[in-house]
Amino acid sequence: MDKKGIEHIRKAIDQLDETIVKALGERQRIVRQVLSDKLQRDVHIRDNEREEVLLEKIRKIGAEEGVDPFFLEQLFREIIQHSVRYQTHALIDHQNDKAEEQQIRVAYQGTDGAFSHQAAMRHFKQRYSMVECIGYTRFEQAAAAVENGDVDVAILPIENTTAGSINDTYDLLNEKELFIIGEEILKVVHCLMAPEKVSLSNIRRILSHPQAIAQCSRFLASLNRCHVESYFDTAMAARKVRDDGDLSQAAIGSSYAAEIYGLEILERDLANQPKNYTRFVVVSKDPVICDPQLKCKTSVIFATIDEKGALLKCLNILGENGVNMTKLESRPRMGHPWQSLFYLDVEGTMNQPRLADALDKLSRKAQYFKVLGSYPEKEGKW
Repeated sequence: MDKKGIEHIRKAIDQLDETIVKALGERQRIVRQVLSDKLQRDVHIRDNEREEVLLEKIRKIGAEEGVDPFFLEQLFREIIQHSVRYQTHALIDHQNDKAEEQQIRVAYQGTDGAFSHQAAMRHFKQRYSMVECIGYTRFEQAAAAVENGDVDVAILPIENTTAGSINDTYDLLNEKELFIIGEEILKVVHCLMAPEKVSLSNIRRILSHPQAIAQCSRFLASLNRCHVESYFDTAMAARKVRDDGDLSQAAIGSSYAAEIYGLEILERDLANQPKNYTRFVVVSKDPVICDPQLKCKTSVIFATIDEKGALLKCLNILGENGVNMTKLESRPRMGHPWQSLFYLDVEGTMNQPRLADALDKLSRKAQYFKVLGSYPEKEGKW
């Protein structure tokens, strides 16, 4: 096939891709109309029976059109999940008298293009016409900005599938009078970026955050005569590479940072482990009310009394009340040598009698107890 023939085919594919995107946009506009009706009639957001009928229909159409039905099912499950995510946020805003708000100020640690910045935009962009993200040097400063009323919320990383728990965030949740009102899960894709598209052999210096460097150690080890240097965060490293304009210098960061700073991506997916996700929590001065129909979780902190089997007795309270625990994390209790604080996530919301009763019993059994909040669970694969 000659060059003209290939260009014609590519143009046709581009037009089809544009049609698909426009159709998804129209679908989203219809979802908004349906949601408005659901809120007025107090109808449940999810109709699992209808979803399965839809997926069966999609699989059938796929087989008829010669498209892998399993691929289509996966694709439409993502589309449905996106719709449910939008409706969940809208319901929470409606029930907490925030549906009419058009803008929000969000604190995060880092600078424009950081993974926390990307998570904030992903979480709020669809809900507000204006999202003002304000970067701070440390997690504590971002949390303090919420306490002081300088911002509405802060978004803080709390765990990573590769690096584990972010202890600074757990400590802040215990120290500050803040509530978790939401969560976001972001797939971390590390990219190597430079001012221009150059050969890897041209790179002599790479800048990035120490954690990103550690997560990309195999790729970095494969580069000859290349000096790797720790930097405050991935986005600041990307900004320095842009400002310096040195074609022998590169940064490791997100594709989002490359877009913001106008850098060319030389290599993608550099991490040793491909399934690299970070979970963020959104914190506010005030808790939110969660509709029982939503899939939610509640987070608490507690310390046990000093007796044999104390932790088991506390956890048994949950089992006896039919409460499912989804996470248990321990941290040293500051100012109390040899004692631990336990961070606990359970299914359900505080306005459900069964969970409220279980946590009340747990609070009376524990030496120290604090509710961090009930909030919608981020559904989907991670």
